[in-house]
Amino acid sequence: MKKLKIALSLLILISIASCDEFLSEKPDNRTEIDTPEKISEILVSAYPQMSYFDIAETMSDNVFDSQMPTTVLMNEQNYNWLIQTETSKIDTQAYYWDACYRAIAHANKALEAIEELGSPASLNPQKGEALMARAYSHFMLVSLWSQRYNPATAPSDLGIPYVTKPETDLVAKYKRNTVAEVFELLEKDIQEGLKYVTNDYKEPKFHFNKDAAKAFASRFYLIKGDWDKVISLSDDLGSRPAGKLRDYASYKLLSPEDQMISYANADVQTNLLVVSANTIVQRSAYLNRYYLSGVRQPELFSSATSLFNKTWLYTFYSYNTSITLFCPKFYEYFKYTNVTAGIGEPYVAEVLLSNDEFFLNRIEAHVMKGDIATANSELEYFLSTRTTNYNATTDKLTEAKVVAKYPVIADEFTPYYTMTPVQTSYVKAIAETRRRDFIHEGMRWFDVKRFNIVVNHESYNKPVNVLAKDDKRRALQIPLHASATGVELNPR
Repeated sequence: MKKLKIALSLLILISIASCDEFLSEKPDNRTEIDTPEKISEILVSAYPQMSYFDIAETMSDNVFDSQMPTTVLMNEQNYNWLIQTETSKIDTQAYYWDACYRAIAHANKALEAIEELGSPASLNPQKGEALMARAYSHFMLVSLWSQRYNPATAPSDLGIPYVTKPETDLVAKYKRNTVAEVFELLEKDIQEGLKYVTNDYKEPKFHFNKDAAKAFASRFYLIKGDWDKVISLSDDLGSRPAGKLRDYASYKLLSPEDQMISYANADVQTNLLVVSANTIVQRSAYLNRYYLSGVRQPELFSSATSLFNKTWLYTFYSYNTSITLFCPKFYEYFKYTNVTAGIGEPYVAEVLLSNDEFFLNRIEAHVMKGDIATANSELEYFLSTRTTNYNATTDKLTEAKVVAKYPVIADEFTPYYTMTPVQTSYVKAIAETRRRDFIHEGMRWFDVKRFNIVVNHESYNKPVNVLAKDDKRRALQIPLHASATGVELNPR
């Protein structure tokens, strides 16, 4: 039944892909989006239905050279922060760029249709979803293709084109907004969208429901440094969100395949926003030479890395006698377009927003507000759900433990704002917790960027490739087909 439910959920999203047809038509030939039903239908495609997971993960310090004899080209290019030469293949940088702008086009078309219908209050839920979806795709674009947000440099840093109107030309030309302008527009869309989002969907986890919208907003405000906003957004979670975090202990009872299915299941309470992504990310563990190496896995997941000095509840498996390891998170559904020829498209349900991230954002905000006592209590609770044989009496988190496990190293974490030594230790602890919890999902890359962490990528018989602080390669290069239409390239 679990397998049937996730397959049906994927089919719901895949079957509405025909909404994209209007994007390939000249504007005058497009189908009129002139009813509430059509607006709701087009919003199903207002989410990037491709994956960024492999791109971001491979650039981070979560991957190593496993020394497998072969790998796919994009894996090697991502690992070495190279300009990607493949532009039309699945899971490439250009593929995700296009997916985000395609999603934005759907959101903008919905917003235009709402306006043309007189913006009635009955369409506020669709308006809220469209604004949040538009903000999400722009946020992902600026997070990947621009340098990190820094208010001191944001007014001059190259952002990405922030598109707020449907295209009126078949091939539109866009100018890049600055990072400051992008963040201003993001905040405007987020604030307006939060007013109107609803939970009134047949499949709410595949839309920007209220909790998903607040979780995304907390990610945005964490980067902006608005700690009060992050905390207020997460007030409904509270300090002990019982039943709302991922139950890793229950996964121990499941087969690897059932763990993959359960991870992105819409019924799992922690999952707030799920998308059906056209991706081969499930195959990465045996295709990618640069991945979580079996030899190096203990550096991240041994008991020595635990604040309680106990083993983690995360489970790992291998397709190749432990050369590379994977945590079972991705279940591939293959949609055949020609069964006889064996031709089709792979899809994976991916969790884009969760209570797990939302709660960690809240804990970090408490640290930055100087409320170490609350951060201690909340981080202890989070770690208790990830620790084997956790004992509430003896496994206590203290400031001394955190500072000892995560000592301050000069110039290691250098966000644009200042932190005390104690705050630095706690932020490192939270970042390391996030790193483990979202292994394979690319989240670590965003912490590498915002904290300006140096990354050393080793390759067998080659010099270490170092991604230094403020390295220009921290911003992906604009895809060639976009630069050909006038989008300015990133400096190299």
